[in-house]
Amino acid sequence: MGLVLLYVLWTLRALPSPSAGPAVFSNPGPTSLTAEMIPLVSGDEPIVEIFTKAGCPVCHTIPGIPGANGQVGPPLTLGVTGAQRLADPSYRGTAGTVHEYVVESVIDPSAFVVPGYPERTMPVWYGAKLSALALEKIADYLEHQTGNVLAK
Repeated sequence: MGLVLLYVLWTLRALPSPSAGPAVFSNPGPTSLTAEMIPLVSGDEPIVEIFTKAGCPVCHTIPGIPGANGQVGPPLTLGVTGAQRLADPSYRGTAGTVHEYVVESVIDPSAFVVPGYPERTMPVWYGAKLSALALEKIADYLEHQTGNVLAK
């Protein structure tokens, strides 16, 4: 439930307020489909494919995901590190659970930067390139990873 609320709030943040007056829309003509409009994954894929297509293994080590040996970002063993990150005094986010923390880390990567890793490395546009279902599956998978669990 919290994931859905967080996602809805994030997507609505750019909408004009009702007090801003009537919305005026112009029709600029035919719209071209651009790469920015297409999600990296739909969420219907198996978890290994979701991580692979999203490019997560390039930067992160992810237990159970073949080829996920990246060193740019922290290892994604949130079953061990998630609670520690939420309790860290430098954590500025609003997540109350590890699951919510994973979602928040994708949507707002600056809420907490793991010590020892550079700031602004996680792309801020990632949340917009993953479907809600894909993000939910990623969070569900990662919140249980302790470093020795294989993907199913």
